[in-house]
Amino acid sequence: MNYEIVMGLEVHVELATKTKIFCSCTTEFGGAPNTHCCPVCTGMPGTLPVFNKKVLEYAVKAGVALNCDITRYNKFDRKNYFYPDLPKAYQISQLYLPFAKNGSIDIKTRSGLEKTIRIHEIHMEEDAGKLIHSPTGNETFTDYNRCGVPLIEIVSEPDFRSAEDVIAYLEKLKTTFEYLGISDCKMQEGSMRADVNLSVRPNGSEKIGTRTEMKNINSFKAIERAIAFESARQIELIENGGEVIQETRRWDDNKGLSISMRSKEDAQDYRYFPEPDIPPINISEELIEEIKNNQPEFASAKVLRYVNDFGITRADAEIIASSKYIAKIFEDTVAICNEPKEVRYWIINQIMYLMNDKGILPEDINLSCEKFAEFIKIATSDRINRPTAKTVFEAMFFASHDFDLEKYIKDNGLEQVDDTDSIREAVLGVLSANPNTVKQYKNGQTKVVGFFVGQVMKATQGKAKPDTVNKIVAEELAKL
Repeated sequence: MNYEIVMGLEVHVELATKTKIFCSCTTEFGGAPNTHCCPVCTGMPGTLPVFNKKVLEYAVKAGVALNCDITRYNKFDRKNYFYPDLPKAYQISQLYLPFAKNGSIDIKTRSGLEKTIRIHEIHMEEDAGKLIHSPTGNETFTDYNRCGVPLIEIVSEPDFRSAEDVIAYLEKLKTTFEYLGISDCKMQEGSMRADVNLSVRPNGSEKIGTRTEMKNINSFKAIERAIAFESARQIELIENGGEVIQETRRWDDNKGLSISMRSKEDAQDYRYFPEPDIPPINISEELIEEIKNNQPEFASAKVLRYVNDFGITRADAEIIASSKYIAKIFEDTVAICNEPKEVRYWIINQIMYLMNDKGILPEDINLSCEKFAEFIKIATSDRINRPTAKTVFEAMFFASHDFDLEKYIKDNGLEQVDDTDSIREAVLGVLSANPNTVKQYKNGQTKVVGFFVGQVMKATQGKAKPDTVNKIVAEELAKL
C-alpha cells in the first residue's frame, strides 16, 4: 500500500529586539551562562512583567507580511508546565486571542512545484531557557539567558506533503523575516526552530492519521532526515498491525532517529488562564496601516525587477534575491558600475562558491561594493583574463576593505600579455614539444586544438590573452 505524508508546522522565530519581551535584559546571543537574566525573566517572587512595545510592532509586521487578519483586541495567557529550563513554571503565551489568524504564503519548491500554505495563527510568547547536557550524559546544567527572549510562533494548517514543501516554506519565512528586519533567523543559534507534526495515511484517504510532534529541529538537513525517518517509522508500524500513538518525540540528529519523550498534551493539560499581570492589548488601525504602507520590497518583487530591468534569468534572480544581504551587494554594486550581468556572474559563480566552500553566511560577507565595482571594471577590460580574474576576486573577497586591487595586480604580475611575438614563441614551443599531438591534428582530430591552447596558457602562466592565443595557434597549425 502507498501512503501520503501529511504535516503541519509550528515555527518559532526569535524577534530581533534589543531587549526581552517583559524586561530590559539583552537578547544578544551567547554570553556566559546565566548572565543575561534578571529577577523578572527568571520569575522571582514579587516581580512584574512590562510588555516591550517593539515586540508588538515586529509581530504585526510578520502578520501583515504573511497575509493574516490582525486581531485588534488580544491578550496574553499563562501556559503552566514544570520543566528545568522554565524557572517560573509557566510561560507567558497567547492561546485564546492570538494577534494574527488566517494567513497564507505562496511557496515554490526546488523541483518547481508552486502551492499555497495556509497559516492558522501566529502568537507572541516568551522563550524558555536552555538545558546543557554534559558529554558523559550524567549531568545537565541550566542556562537562563534565553528566558524571556521574544518569540512569534507561526502555526500552519496541515498543508505539507513532503520534506521539499517544508524546506521551501521555511526558506520563504526566513527570507521574508530577514527583509522585514525582525529576525536574523539563524537556525544554528536557535533563532528559528521548527516543530514538525507528522502523520501518514493511505493514498486517496481523506482522513488524517494520528500525528506525532518532533520538537525544535534547527537545521534544514535535520528536518529532511527527521521527516524521512518518522514517516517510514509510522508506515512500518501500521503495516505490521500496530497503531501510531499521539506523542511528542525528540529528533536525535547524531543517531538519525526520533525518540519518544511524552504523550502529546492537549490545551487543558497546560491549565491555561489569562495572564493577570499584563493588561489586554489594543492594536490600532493606524499601526496596521503604517506597517502595510512601509513594507520592504520582498524577494518575489525583486526577482521580477531584476529580470525586467537588468535582463538576467529568473533562476539567477531568485538566487540573488533569496538573501537580502546578497541582493544589497548586487544592487549597490550595479548602481556604481552599471554592469548587472557581470555582477550577476561573479555573485553566482564566485561569491556563492566561496560561501559554500568556507561556510560563510550572507550576513557575514565583508565585501566593499565600491571595491567590487572597481574589480568589475578591471575584469571587463583587457587587462586581466578570466582565470586570473578569479584569483584576484578571491584575494579581494577575503581581504579587508582597504585592499588595493591595482597594487595586487601589479605586484603579482597578473596583467594580460598581448605581445604577439612572445605568444607566437610560446605557441611554437608547445607545438615542437608535442609532435604526437600535432600528428593527431594532421589526421583530423581537431579537438586537440584546445590542448595546445591550454599548454600555451600554462606556459605564459595564464597571462596571455586567450583570443590572441587561439588566433596564433590556428595560424601556426594552418602552416603545418
